[in-house]
Amino acid sequence: MGKLVPAALRAVRKGGRVVCGGIHMSDIPAFPYHDLWGERSVMSVANLSGADGREFLRIAAQIPVETRTRCYPLEQANDAIDAVRSGGIQGGAVLLPPR
Repeated sequence: MGKLVPAALRAVRKGGRVVCGGIHMSDIPAFPYHDLWGERSVMSVANLSGADGREFLRIAAQIPVETRTRCYPLEQANDAIDAVRSGGIQGGAVLLPPR
């Protein structure tokens, strides 16, 4: 999966972030600085072991997992926060980048 990081950096807008959340990931190959230029960043949120992932998937297969999201344009971020705080959203709020 590491080979996808340079492609993701090229696809993300200036100021964007590529988040690597895999339980196991291959090495990230070398890439030109230009792909990182423009305040782009790469971060990892992988804090689980392979055993943790297998256990989660085992349990998830036993219960119906239903994902719900509600999308908001970035300009409506305050509305999204208000909806989350008030319990007006069942699931997660997703902020969409400006077009």
